[in-house]
Amino acid sequence: MDNILTIVVPCFNEEEVLPETLKELGAILIKLKNKELISNKSKILFVDDGSKDKTWNLIEKYTKELDYVGGIKFSRNYGHQNALIAGMTEAVEFADMIITIDADLQDDVNAIPEMIQKYLNGVDVVYGVRNNRDTDTVFKRRTALLFYQLMKKIGVKLVPNSADYRLLSKRAVQALLQFKERNLFLRGIVPLVGYKSDKVYYARKDRFAGTSKYPLKKMIHFAMDGITSFSLAPIHLIFGMGTFIVLIGILLMIYSIFEKFTGHVTSGWSSLMISIWLIGGVQLISLSVIGDYIGKIFTEVKKRPRFTIEKIKFNEKFKQ
Repeated sequence: MDNILTIVVPCFNEEEVLPETLKELGAILIKLKNKELISNKSKILFVDDGSKDKTWNLIEKYTKELDYVGGIKFSRNYGHQNALIAGMTEAVEFADMIITIDADLQDDVNAIPEMIQKYLNGVDVVYGVRNNRDTDTVFKRRTALLFYQLMKKIGVKLVPNSADYRLLSKRAVQALLQFKERNLFLRGIVPLVGYKSDKVYYARKDRFAGTSKYPLKKMIHFAMDGITSFSLAPIHLIFGMGTFIVLIGILLMIYSIFEKFTGHVTSGWSSLMISIWLIGGVQLISLSVIGDYIGKIFTEVKKRPRFTIEKIKFNEKFKQ
């Protein structure tokens, strides 16, 4: 085994930060090569997830200038998780280990040497875990904590405060690629792979440049994907909620009959309307949750490709 490392970097409209990303990752590669911890054949593979700016132009430029840089271009935006899968699918052919990291430089690249060391000690999966979230807003920190607690309660194994910054050995990536679902939530899938794992802790930094590609709407959608892709708990919750409401209805029916026979019946428009709105709201929520599951089944059974690659750009020496 040559200890060939490939760093997979998904990119979406990252022209502002990409030069610095290449600079920092390139410096880490050189450092590791000089220490003979990784092979001189180690690479950086950028995956352009349908960017609208000059991200791909920069990637093409780097592939011409540097023999350790390669690029994959999607035909359109397919999403961060699919970009990671595409990069790993390509890299696993020639790499012994793969590190995935976002282009925004919020994840500390200086944690990479420690990841490599743990791999050399026999660990197949090394998670990058944030030891603080000071750069996040209070709202984001609290909702993230709530999300991890919820996922734990419904039986989904996640590594708290870890994102998609991790090292995977070749066999771990090969096992991961056997999971063929289209509704990807890699933070939940990777722990299912098994194999020996460990953690590396680092402080999350501010974004070097550009804007976040995960606004609140995307974060909510991502969280819902995580919950509904790994657990039937929401459906069980709906069943429990429905049963509870039926019991309340029975009690109200008994109470209404009692009031009728005692002659205390008064017409109550407010209580009637409240009941209608309450039941209607519960029904709509229930239908939407169940519909989400049905929608995922609909997506999976069509078996459409996860992504379409428009271009692959490698230097002549990239795969040597």
